[in-house]
Amino acid sequence: MNGSEPTQLETVVSELQSVTRGTYGQYCGLSRAAEMIGERWGLLILRDLLVSPKTAAELHGGLPRISARLLAMRLKELEYSGVVRRQDDTQDPDEAVFELTEYGQAVEDVLLALGRWGAIALAAPRPEDIITEDSLTVALRATFLADAARADKISYELHVGETVVHAVIDNGSLEVSPGPLAGADAVIDSGPLLKSMLTGEVTAAEALNSGQVTMTGEPELLTRFVELFQLPKLPTPVAA
Repeated sequence: MNGSEPTQLETVVSELQSVTRGTYGQYCGLSRAAEMIGERWGLLILRDLLVSPKTAAELHGGLPRISARLLAMRLKELEYSGVVRRQDDTQDPDEAVFELTEYGQAVEDVLLALGRWGAIALAAPRPEDIITEDSLTVALRATFLADAARADKISYELHVGETVVHAVIDNGSLEVSPGPLAGADAVIDSGPLLKSMLTGEVTAAEALNSGQVTMTGEPELLTRFVELFQLPKLPTPVAA
């Protein structure tokens, strides 16, 4: 043993302590998942990385209420857990591009299911609430009914407030990307009624007649949109 070894060991222990938290003391897959991604902001970081790899600055742009220090901590925790990695290990942390590992990508079905479940409890947006391209992208992916779209080839441009994404449906597959789409079959401005249409509380015709939803393209394409993107038909768990 040489004199440097205790110092190296202390460094390793300190590093591990900085990226690990207390456990639930349960030999259970669910408790392990909660230990890895259940801390505040963890799920939203994964949501945004599910859409595309990002730098810490890009993640912060979509999650403006997280502090830079806490974001750096969460990324370190997710790296340590093997859920997130840097595309290039040699990059400076401020320049590094973070992406989901193969193991991290496997959380997609879980995140989409949680998104559908949580959306049922959404009431009207609060003044401080924002909708981002990533959150809207994941919402469309979560609510898409692939089996119902086996014979469809349709493109949509969707506006929710200032946020714009587009969706291309091709025989049961879905691609959602940020921004407008030239030549989209239908351009929909959903106003405040998007959730109500996806739950079936408001029909496409009722939404258009209300004046709160506007579109270009054939009205039948809005009807088809709400047939292809749906939330589970469950009672609202809390009063709006």
